[in-house]
Amino acid sequence: MARMSAEERRESVVRAAMHEFARGGYYGTSTEAIAKRVGVSQPYLFRLFPNKQAIFLAATTRCMEEIRLVFEEAAKGLSGEEALDAMGEAYGRLIAEQPDKLQMQLQVYVTVAAAEAAGEPEFGKLVRAGWMDLWDTVCAPLGGDNERAGAFMAHGMLINTLAALGFPSDHRVWQGCWPSSGEAHEAHEATETTETAETTGSTQAAERP
Repeated sequence: MARMSAEERRESVVRAAMHEFARGGYYGTSTEAIAKRVGVSQPYLFRLFPNKQAIFLAATTRCMEEIRLVFEEAAKGLSGEEALDAMGEAYGRLIAEQPDKLQMQLQVYVTVAAAEAAGEPEFGKLVRAGWMDLWDTVCAPLGGDNERAGAFMAHGMLINTLAALGFPSDHRVWQGCWPSSGEAHEAHEATETTETAETTGSTQAAERP
């Protein structure tokens, strides 16, 4: 088997870091856990990245860029409400199929807030730059309409919150969420199914002799 290049290892670290940080957060995730998931030593991990913060920022950048690309692809050739509907549907599918994307976003907001409170604005500055790329991608098919983009992003945060808090898919709070109540319910149910399968798999693995 061919050995992985440093760039391939770096890619593996970013993927593993997104998974670990999504579940444990910045402060609750050890670099040892990330190294173990990738199958490398901690010293090698720090040959690829200078410190834990750099790993977190790389995972954050990747998460935001992948969401941005989903929006960009969904809205290609569309404008106005058609673009918003397409982006909303695409985002619903994304967080249903890849719950790490939802969990990582929430961890990023908490981490930036903690950094700001600790007097570390540079950390948030880098993250905000990536988030603005996401915002501009939503604005583009709306002709730069910040108000409509803001309403779209606000609905997205509502969906993030409802999904993260585990509201049942038939709860009344889901009514009126984009892309439609039915699609939002399906996305939420798919997320629940994925998380249940992961938990069951982890439990079965732990019970094996």
